[in-house]
Amino acid sequence: MGDLLLVRHGETEWSLSGRHTGSTDVPLTDRGREQARRLAPLIARHRVESAFVSPMERARETARLAGIGGARVDADLAEWDYGGYEGVTTVEIHRTQPDWFLFTDGVAPGPPDRPGESPEEVGARADRMIAKIDAALAEGEGSVVVVSHGHFLRVLTARRLGLPASGGALFQLSTGTMSRLSTEHRRHVVAGWNVRPDAYCSHGSLSAGEAGPSEE
Repeated sequence: MGDLLLVRHGETEWSLSGRHTGSTDVPLTDRGREQARRLAPLIARHRVESAFVSPMERARETARLAGIGGARVDADLAEWDYGGYEGVTTVEIHRTQPDWFLFTDGVAPGPPDRPGESPEEVGARADRMIAKIDAALAEGEGSVVVVSHGHFLRVLTARRLGLPASGGALFQLSTGTMSRLSTEHRRHVVAGWNVRPDAYCSHGSLSAGEAGPSEE
C-alpha cells in the first residue's frame, strides 16, 4: 500500500494575518502561488495513483500549480466550519475568552449557512475521508495525495494515527507544505511533516519546514 501525501494550500492574505478562513474563498497570494509551484518536484517524486482536493479555489489552484492532475473534488476536505469565528483571529477571540482553544472548545455558532463545527464533527468528516482514501489506496500500489486546509489536515492526521480529533493540536502545519503519512509494521506513522521545497537538503533527504500561522 502506498503513502498518504497531505498538501496544505499556499498562502492567502487571511492565512498570513491569522484570520480563520473556512468557507470564505480567499484567493492565493502571489507568494502562495509560488509556494504551490515549488511543491511540484516534491510530489513528482511519488507515484500518485489518486488525488482528492477541497472545493475551495485556494486548494484547487494549489493542486493545479503543483501539477496534481485529475484530482477529485470532495466536500469532506473543506476546512473546519468556524461559524461565528470566520474571519476572526485567535488574538481577537482571546480578548474575551483567554482560555479558548479550537481543538477542544470548537467555535461560536454562526449564521444558518455557517453554523460551525465541533472537533468531533470535524473528526467524523475526517473519518469519512479516510475511508475514501483507503479505498483508493487499495486499488493500486501508488500513493494518494489530498490538497486541503491546515486545521482539517491536522484533524485528519490525528484520526489516521488513532488519536481523537483534539490530537490535531499536536501537528502544526504551514501553508505550501507537503507531509507524508506511511506505515511501519502495519501501523500508521508520520514519515515526513511540514516539508517545504526549500527544505530539500543537498543529499536528497527531507527536513521539517518552518511553521507559520496555524489559522487558515
